[in-house]
Amino acid sequence: MAATVFYLDSVPEPGAVAVLDGPEGHHAATVRRIGPGAAVTLSDGRGVSGRARVLTAGRGRLELIVDDRETEQPPCPRVTLVQALPKADRAEAAVELATEAGVDAILPWRAARCVARWDGKADKAVAKWRATARAAARQSRRAWIPEVAELHDTAAVLARIAAAGGPVAALHEAADRPLAGLPFAGASDVLLIVGPEGGLDDGELARLVAAGAQPVRLGPTVLRTSTAAAVALGALGVLTDRWSGRPPPDRSPQ
Repeated sequence: MAATVFYLDSVPEPGAVAVLDGPEGHHAATVRRIGPGAAVTLSDGRGVSGRARVLTAGRGRLELIVDDRETEQPPCPRVTLVQALPKADRAEAAVELATEAGVDAILPWRAARCVARWDGKADKAVAKWRATARAAARQSRRAWIPEVAELHDTAAVLARIAAAGGPVAALHEAADRPLAGLPFAGASDVLLIVGPEGGLDDGELARLVAAGAQPVRLGPTVLRTSTAAAVALGALGVLTDRWSGRPPPDRSPQ
């Protein structure tokens, strides 16, 4: 059985008992059918994780004893993704792939050419993105669940660019500069901007550049808005020290 991570508000000290209930308990006890004696990983989604063993299993609920606990530092540089709203059938894939590739935060962006607008349903849509990020983090055994911000308009994105403390990369197929040409060495933060299906509006791109963004290309092909961020995060994993850490151990239930 494949290993996974189960999230709870806080991971107790070693030797203490943890209770996993709610949606996480349902997934563990009912969907995964994890029973007494199984070893699992618990995390608070904010860098703290611990190994634990199941003491009792009930309907949608596990009681576990924590064997050890550790704190994982977040990757550096921190990558925040400004993701233009994809079409409904692509939105989940965009969040899922970016989370699996290690993104630290996601800002939904209603860009000029977005087909999706989220009019009157932004709260519900953001909640869905957060649930998708949480599920993808669990699948990839992440100790950190990416933060998903409220819906941003272009003015809010421009403010984030102006306040950025590191490189701001706006992916654009017509850019002359490659992603590798940005000064990532020593940066603590990276802002990554991905436009919608129709591409960045020329006037909007000019405003992004005026605020401090730098248009860059990933390669010779044009990627979908739902996959571009994941490819860029993979490149950043090689171009920076983000991938210098070891992967989490496989703690599959026995």
